[in-house]
This record gives sequence, C-alpha cells and structure tokens, in this order.
Amino acid sequence: MKKTNKITLCALMAALAVVMMLLAYFPYLTYTIPAFAGLCIMVVLLEIGTKWAILAYITSAVLTLLFCEPEAMLMYVFLFGYYPILKALIEKINNPFLEWPLKMIIFNVVVIFVYSVIAKLFGVDFSNDFTLGKYTAYIVLAVGNVVFVIYDITVAKMSTFYFYIIKPKLRKFFK
Repeated sequence: MKKTNKITLCALMAALAVVMMLLAYFPYLTYTIPAFAGLCIMVVLLEIGTKWAILAYITSAVLTLLFCEPEAMLMYVFLFGYYPILKALIEKINNPFLEWPLKMIIFNVVVIFVYSVIAKLFGVDFSNDFTLGKYTAYIVLAVGNVVFVIYDITVAKMSTFYFYIIKPKLRKFFK
C-alpha cells in the first residue's frame, strides 16, 4: 500500500472514531461509544500495522480531548482507543495464563484511574452513592470486569470477521 493510501486510511479511521465519540453525548452511550470507536483503530492495525494504528489513535485521541464528552473521552483516551493495539501486543505472548491477568490488571488500573480523575476534576464523591450500599464501587468494578472480558472476546471476533468477511469484499469493491 502506498504511503498516501496509508495516511488516508489513518485519517479516515481517526475521523470516524471522533465522529463516533461525539455520539457519547447521548445518555447511556458513555462506555459503548468509546468501545466501538476503538474498533476504527483495529481496522488500521489490521490493514497497515501497529505504527500506523498508533498514529491513528494519537490523532483521534487529541481530537477527542478537544470535542467530546469528558467521561467517554477519558475512557477512549485511557483504554478503548488503544486497546486493540495493546491486545495484539499482549497476545503475542501466546500464553493465556499471562495474557488474561495482564489485560485485567490494565483494565482495573485504568478504570480506577479514570474515576479518580473524574472525582478530582468534577468534585464527584462516589462514596456517597448508596444505591447498592457501601460496596457499590466494588460491584460496579466486578460487573465492569465481566463486560471487559466480553469486550475482549468481541474484539477478537470482530477482527476475524473483518479480516475474512469485510476485507475481501472491500478488495473486490476497490479493484
């Protein structure tokens, strides 16, 4: 692929990720949209490699910082935006007994960090949420871990789907 085509693909996928992130202003899409926007970076990773995917992520992250809803923006910048790249690098270890704990540690550290930043920036006191009692944060984090495992498996399935179903159709279309 020519360099201009690579730059174009990176720009298009970064722009698509940012446009998707703008949808996070709608209620209840705070976590879903960053997860889907990260799949745009996955396309760049699959098509032209890690270096270009990192460039697309940086571009989309900077634009997301400027224009998007704060909580979704933090989740995209600190986790979902680069996760497809990180997932590919971690899975090169080729040992699920090391890969999964590493992924889960990264997820938990990032989520705790993001909510610490939100609490500091916006003065939110999460300890006063008694919806589920004093264990609310732990229950939400546990559910988040389950959903993250499902997301990780979904990213793998989506990359396979893209590689074997969508990519051949795009190749035929652009010939």
